Amino acid sequence: MSENVEAVRADVVARYDELAQAAQAGRRLIDCGPQGYADGRFGASCYDDTTGLPEGAVRASMGCGDPVAVAGLRPGETVLDLGSGGGVDVLLSARRVGPTGTVYGLDASPKMIELAEANAAEAGADDVEFLHGCIEHIPLSDAGVDVVISNCVINLSADKPRVLSEAFRVLKPGGRLGVCDLIAEDGLDPAQRAEAEHLVGCPIGTLTEAEYRALLARAGFTTYTITRTHAATGGLHSAIIQAARPDAPPGILIRPMRETDAEQVLAVYQAGLDGGNASFETTAPTWEAFDAAKLPLHRHVAVDAVSGQVVGWVAVSAVSSRCVYAGVVEHSVYVHPDHGRRGVGLALLNALIQSTETEGIWTIQAGIFPENTASLRLHEKAGFRVVGTRHRIGCHHGRWRDVVFVERRSTVTGL
Repeated sequence: MSENVEAVRADVVARYDELAQAAQAGRRLIDCGPQGYADGRFGASCYDDTTGLPEGAVRASMGCGDPVAVAGLRPGETVLDLGSGGGVDVLLSARRVGPTGTVYGLDASPKMIELAEANAAEAGADDVEFLHGCIEHIPLSDAGVDVVISNCVINLSADKPRVLSEAFRVLKPGGRLGVCDLIAEDGLDPAQRAEAEHLVGCPIGTLTEAEYRALLARAGFTTYTITRTHAATGGLHSAIIQAARPDAPPGILIRPMRETDAEQVLAVYQAGLDGGNASFETTAPTWEAFDAAKLPLHRHVAVDAVSGQVVGWVAVSAVSSRCVYAGVVEHSVYVHPDHGRRGVGLALLNALIQSTETEGIWTIQAGIFPENTASLRLHEKAGFRVVGTRHRIGCHHGRWRDVVFVERRSTVTGL
């Protein structure tokens, strides 16, 4: 980690240690211009109902929204609050998940941990645990959390891509992200933007909506929405950021394809080609050729949750450089023969459908040999339809072969 990130974190921790001590002394915390708290844009006034919560937890609230209200928490779920502060969102989450659920609060400030633990004890919350650590290195194992929440904290990190990647890592397949944060309008004058960020307590800098979306996609989230809630100041807005990790069958995780996966991805590719019914190709391409042909936001791999071995992948290529076809892609999906009948192929296709629809792609298409009945059934399950058959379209291993053309037209984008 760079020295700059460490230095920024040290400054943030020192600042929030001081704020925690102020809260312990009975003072209300204000981390930006007081008008924002007075008119309901920040702090406890963002919540609809704090009845029954310890006064100290409510007093210490410095968020810009109510992530618990948008996270859709259910009884029995495991929740992680990034930058839990005085614990108000942890305690609200504990109410939602009930006695069968678990809520973790993670904070880098030792004094905030002390404050939160005291508030939880006062509230009689036994199913919560506060962890001392930084949001760039979450001290929890992979795929163990149902929901990650955060309230106006990600903007305080000097390594926001790492924060979102860590949130993705700890989420279970199908897990959800529900965050309130401040975002900036595109095209703001840098000096005016910096001044606005200083006024609202975001000295590290905010993200624009486009930047947030790009980082969510890079982290591996396949669905994501950003909804502005109210203006803050100087071109900044409070926003709700919701995202989801793709679902997967037991023992499988779906994540973004990485360059370090190259050897395993191409091995799965070659194993499919060796079966004789996957493609007209007979030899997997080089990684350089593969990388150049596939769109970067829509490459997913299925990996064994224990070994990390790549057992399948899906990716797309543009069908044309003409702008009218910007929302049309051609896909390939391969599952290693040793891992068939586990639901891997369907999970990969569903992840692809989610990521392409989120980015406005309206049609996914492919050609499949009619002899590849398993692939045809798989695509039918994923919502593809048969458009028609192209007869004797190419010669493969010395014989002319037909290709069944399939496509999936989105019902949510490009209408």
